Amino acid sequence: MVDAKVIVMDPSDASAQSLEALLRFLDLEPVRVRDVAELRQYQQGAVRDCLALIVSAEAVAAQGSELVVHLRGTPQPLPVIYLSTESLPKIAESSADIAWFHLDLPVKQRRLSAVLNQALNIRNGHPTQPGSHRFRPSGTSRAMRAVHRLIEQVAPCDSNVLILGESGTGKEMVARHIHELSGRAGHPFVPVNCGAIPADLLESELFGHEKGAFTGALTTRLGRFEFAEGGTLFLDEIGDMSLQMQVKLLRVLQERSFERVGSNRTIRCNVRIIAATHRDLDAAIGAGRFREDLFYRLNVFPVQMPPLRDRLEDLPVLTEHLVQRLGQISGRHIRIDKEAMNCLARNPWPGNVRELSNLLERLAILYPEQSISAKDLPERYRSTGTAGWIGSGVRVTPPPEAAIESTAINGAEINDAEINDAAINDPEIHDPAQLAAAVLPSGGIDLKDHLCAIEIGLIRKALVEADGTVAEAARLLRIRRTTLVEKLRKYRLSA
Repeated sequence: MVDAKVIVMDPSDASAQSLEALLRFLDLEPVRVRDVAELRQYQQGAVRDCLALIVSAEAVAAQGSELVVHLRGTPQPLPVIYLSTESLPKIAESSADIAWFHLDLPVKQRRLSAVLNQALNIRNGHPTQPGSHRFRPSGTSRAMRAVHRLIEQVAPCDSNVLILGESGTGKEMVARHIHELSGRAGHPFVPVNCGAIPADLLESELFGHEKGAFTGALTTRLGRFEFAEGGTLFLDEIGDMSLQMQVKLLRVLQERSFERVGSNRTIRCNVRIIAATHRDLDAAIGAGRFREDLFYRLNVFPVQMPPLRDRLEDLPVLTEHLVQRLGQISGRHIRIDKEAMNCLARNPWPGNVRELSNLLERLAILYPEQSISAKDLPERYRSTGTAGWIGSGVRVTPPPEAAIESTAINGAEINDAEINDAAINDPEIHDPAQLAAAVLPSGGIDLKDHLCAIEIGLIRKALVEADGTVAEAARLLRIRRTTLVEKLRKYRLSA
């Protein structure tokens, strides 16, 4: 990339000069423009050998649409690197023909270098580089912002990553996004579902085999490790891998070498491992179903994916993103109106984002090119609940899973979870009458289930606040760490 030109579009002189200095340090030639007009003027005439276009959030907010129109009018649109503390703008989602990258502020040299390498791959026409926005998980909630920060921190490194979360939360999409943001983006991303391959065939699938190694081995076959050479191997549902295969995988992680089935020749490998599971690996270790030494090898950098019910504020933007992607793939376009969105916001989504995606695909088949209202939704999604939305995405009450009844204390509207948390954990609250202020439903209530739901909700909130750190979550809840660990096992929650 030495002496390559990088265009910087930023109306602010101070931030642009700082970025230009960093680009010169990387032996790149910065070209400063303040708006689309100056960009258009610079790109006219002779063909310019430019690597990428770096734009500030202010420039996109002011001229985003005009910028996209201009880039689409050029023979080969420049990759766009978006500088912001927030996620990619909506216009990036609607311009899939342009490669958008997100660079967090303040700009770090290593991160900038990695993104520019990916831009170079695109300018060179590398077929395996589709653009970093393609697999970027959608969402601007606090939980998803924490996930995005973790992704951007670990992507430039070669450390092993363990992605945890319920089924359907988008763990493979996170793995692909980490790969796209890494220096390995120009090399293969190879996924393997360890739970879908029989245990006696998984070794051959991962490491390959020689001709005649076993009955049916008619030819030599390369394994997934060899296919992923230089790139990333994604081991999905690692919790379903047999103990025998866990031992062999551990050796590969330690030695960075393996042998094909039926061969004595050692093959060196340069592969990054990203693993994922929906299972509680701590419980699996305790039950003897998962090796503790392998867990620590994989759990170098854990990323916890939140379930959809814990980030319902992302539902409108997530729905819009899925509808747009569905339209691009199938040509069937739909729109979800406010009434239908309110119904969707009142559901617990046990299948998470995958369930939402499947529902939207079904609606697109049934009602192509139509606006979807509440009456068009399947019966199970039309049920009432306590959660709701105002306008296009402001959540006003908690999700129904929390089973929280509303009440008023001292004229302020709060909920039972807050009463329980304050009365039990706050030493400054001594008035027992406050606890009696909770509203009892006319039909009665299962107190045990109600208290369990409150406890689960508070534990989840504490883990989000603590970015998944159990010790910090225990401090927020004012309980011992070992007590919190026991409660996580009791409720089958994952930190």
